[in-house]
Amino acid sequence: MTFETFVIVDWAGGNDRGATPKADAIWACVAGQEPVYLRNRQAAEAWLAALFDTELKAGRRVLAGFDFPFGYPEGFAEKLTGRACPLAVWAWFNQHITDEPTVNNRFDIAGQINASLQGVGPFWGNGLAREIAHLPNKGTHRTNTEFPEKRRVESLAKGSFSCWQLSGAGAVGSQAMMGMPVLHRLREAFAPQISVWPFEEITAPIAFVEVWPSLIVGKAPDGTIKDAHQVRALADHFARMPPQILADLLAVDAPEEGWILGVPSRARKAPPPLRNDCFAMPQGAYWTPVDEALAHLKTSLTPVAPIKTIKVRKAAKRILATDIHAPRAHPPTPNSAVDGYGFAGAKNAAEQALLLLEGRAAAGQPFDGTVPVGNALRVLTGAALPAGVDTVVLQEDVVVDGTILRFHGPLKQGANARRAGEDMKAGDHVFAAGRKLSAADLATLVACGVGTVDVRRKLRVGVLSTGDELAQAGQAARPDQIYDANRPMLCAAVRAWGHKVVDLGCAPDDPIALRRLMDKAAKRCDVILTSGGASAGDEDHMSALLAGTGSFALWRIAMKPGRPLALGLWQGKPVFGLPGNPVAAFVCALVFARPSLSVLAGGEWLEPQGFGVPAAFTKVKKAGRREYIRARLEDGKVLAFSSEGSGRVSGLSWANGLVAFGDDAEAIAQGDPVNFIPYESFDL
Repeated sequence: MTFETFVIVDWAGGNDRGATPKADAIWACVAGQEPVYLRNRQAAEAWLAALFDTELKAGRRVLAGFDFPFGYPEGFAEKLTGRACPLAVWAWFNQHITDEPTVNNRFDIAGQINASLQGVGPFWGNGLAREIAHLPNKGTHRTNTEFPEKRRVESLAKGSFSCWQLSGAGAVGSQAMMGMPVLHRLREAFAPQISVWPFEEITAPIAFVEVWPSLIVGKAPDGTIKDAHQVRALADHFARMPPQILADLLAVDAPEEGWILGVPSRARKAPPPLRNDCFAMPQGAYWTPVDEALAHLKTSLTPVAPIKTIKVRKAAKRILATDIHAPRAHPPTPNSAVDGYGFAGAKNAAEQALLLLEGRAAAGQPFDGTVPVGNALRVLTGAALPAGVDTVVLQEDVVVDGTILRFHGPLKQGANARRAGEDMKAGDHVFAAGRKLSAADLATLVACGVGTVDVRRKLRVGVLSTGDELAQAGQAARPDQIYDANRPMLCAAVRAWGHKVVDLGCAPDDPIALRRLMDKAAKRCDVILTSGGASAGDEDHMSALLAGTGSFALWRIAMKPGRPLALGLWQGKPVFGLPGNPVAAFVCALVFARPSLSVLAGGEWLEPQGFGVPAAFTKVKKAGRREYIRARLEDGKVLAFSSEGSGRVSGLSWANGLVAFGDDAEAIAQGDPVNFIPYESFDL
């Protein structure tokens, strides 16, 4: 499936934004061109119509992406229109939405839809100063249970927002309600030249697709408008994508709810392999800045660890593979927060005398009946509140006179009573994929009814040292040998990061032996971490071996200690070739390998947390490279190791962290604040 023109539109649900380009407005971009600012939807509709007309006349196929939901959770279309067809919803909104540059009726329409459905909601978020009947201000106020808060795709897209939200940050609900009529009119105007994915097979020359720029595009450069940056980056992203990969992304089954292009339609048990060029840096970066190298790894790497389902009680420190939504509410029913007496609360009741019923409600022992107004029932902490009870008075605050319960108020209606779902509602998004579960997380999961979770299998990290000069710990070493300090150091670090270590031993400076060892390692490991042989010398066999794979990249990093990083794929398995010097290998492992392994394991990209501390040393640093020195925090000040030489391995043990200096020139005097990063921030 091929397209010649790619256009991405960042939509807006609000009013005209004025002639001057602004954020949170409508921005559009054709791949290879500059972003276009469109001040309102009327301007956007005209611009799109002109673009489609030009491209159709030129015989070019168009992929047009819009960043708002194309559909709603299953069942909504039939409730609204009488037909289980999402495009009927587009037509319904086109008939009922009034849209002018400075005013529209989306909030009123949402309130009218809510009024026709059960409970409160599903639409929420009144962005106007006036009250709108049946439209709650917050999502926590909705009680409608006919439709979940999110579509299936939004449960898989980490950080995405609800299609019902009409105001506030991430209010894609307003964008959808105001965007569907525009797309409906364009679809009618150019019929039959437009197919709407995934509701229709893409046979027409123009395909409308739903996109979410934040799924792929990172932070905008300083001084640029985020929306403008995102539409250009996403349009270029899809334009560069091989047709087969795009076809795979378009192969989803979502006939009614719609789908976000780029979100896998189901969690894969076996993740896709890394691209062969995933380590290829952009041209013109021979001495690569640290931040550029990290950004490239962050955007290029994807999880390689397979998925497995395990019991939640065994999931501590495991990485979630899929988003978690609460199977049921917590608490599931209203319950008492104290030992006391429950009754139907009344506003501003200063003194009360209530008839005390026989029986009680206790945790796990509900009261079978209703408490009439004017009556009270003995309730204990955690007890489900029976019908007729919404308020609990503490037992210490009452007097029981026979069958009469007396107490002084006023007592706020709802006091000492927990609402059903006040912690978590059924269907609430609890945790996102990529989270490493803690002991506290297990309590949260169990409380809302989760019994099993999909997690990533632990990443199997092979650790290999190379070099004829290496002797092993405990062995006699010749005068021309040194002990292999790297492998035990790196194995310990990998274990501390939560991965499974595969100790690959030490390889000689023999390309044939190294190849055999790497072939075996590729069958046992998900990723391989090596030290030594990572540069371009005569005995740098690791670099030479990777160079023959077509995936090799030798990064000369503008940092001290470190510099050479050899990266590539061996039989589809990522290889990180670290420097042979132990200090350089240690620092490069913390800076580059740790966050990369986290992503490959299915987790989040990890950023170490540093903080400013007064220096107890002086230093003059030249511009042009990042520098890390071994440092020790004592008495609120940072001491530097006596030598910056990377051959002094003992300095790693003397230190309890690193001081990081930026790429610019610096002159540090005693007492100046420096960025100290403790080893604990690297999970060591």
